[in-house]
Amino acid sequence: MQNNATRPTRALIVFNPNAGQAGTLEQDIHTARDIWREHGWQVELQPTRGPGDGIRIAREAAAQHFDVVIAAGGDGTVNEVVNGLAGTQTALGALPIGTVNVWVRELGLPLQPRAAAEALLACQPRTIDLGRAGDRYFLLMCGVGFDAAVTAEVRSDEKRRLGMFAYLLRALNLATRFRGTLARIVVDGKLIRSRVLMVVLGNSQLYGGVVKVTSRASLDDGLLDLCIIKGRTLWSAPFRLLSILTQRYNLDPKLEYHRAREINIITRRPLPVQVDGDHIGETPMRFQAVPGALIALLPPSLPEDLVRPEVQPPRYAWRRLVGGLSRTHRPITQHKPSE
Repeated sequence: MQNNATRPTRALIVFNPNAGQAGTLEQDIHTARDIWREHGWQVELQPTRGPGDGIRIAREAAAQHFDVVIAAGGDGTVNEVVNGLAGTQTALGALPIGTVNVWVRELGLPLQPRAAAEALLACQPRTIDLGRAGDRYFLLMCGVGFDAAVTAEVRSDEKRRLGMFAYLLRALNLATRFRGTLARIVVDGKLIRSRVLMVVLGNSQLYGGVVKVTSRASLDDGLLDLCIIKGRTLWSAPFRLLSILTQRYNLDPKLEYHRAREINIITRRPLPVQVDGDHIGETPMRFQAVPGALIALLPPSLPEDLVRPEVQPPRYAWRRLVGGLSRTHRPITQHKPSE
């Protein structure tokens, strides 16, 4: 980067006009832009026009050497931006405009856009891992089975009107019909055979903005955390939820918890797969941890079980014209997701 100590941060806001309550919060997006400009940032705004557009916009922004791309939308918008930024030197930021905003909740940032914009000024770029399901990167988690089936049935207009209740209504409707299926799950070469209802692969801890299904996951340990929920029907789901909430994975015969670099899942009946809340396909599928694939803006204080303390000195500093923000970049391998 050129003369980073004297030039302002160059940022692009990728705005999804169809996310959550985006129509009523557009003014907040402009307010966030103005806050960043007041602190010396050069900020541009670009809306998406349809599925996959966020990947293209973010990829072009990285090629144009933007310092940060702010995903203004829900976790689906964040995921698209992530898939455009993976393997580049452009950092990810997020402005909560979506339905659930799990990434923002995971980081403990404010859910009100104006407050979130101010909080981002104190964030620092850190190199973190991503997960990959097939050719699609995920930042938060990947679900196989019941939750992915629910995600596939929820329509975008339902999300806008009902928010999280759209998922709850679809889940209740699907629960009586959904059945577990026999699966072969290969975890770093170890074969697990079982009848599964749902498998969660976590790069982070918080699932759905509510519960920590993969409570031991870390953003920078080079591993995915895997929670296998077994069974034939969902009638026993409350007991599985209790075991997850109390982190009694090893004491529940219907749960298995693993940490791995690579997982392959083959099922007798194809099960749907979702990443960060978006349906992407069906099993069989290969899942991998991709260490150091993304630079993200993180708040200065996070739990040590979510990110490890930084021990390496900065390779070089990036300071805003106003505010003295510094960041560190580490070289990362280029990865190109498919759209």
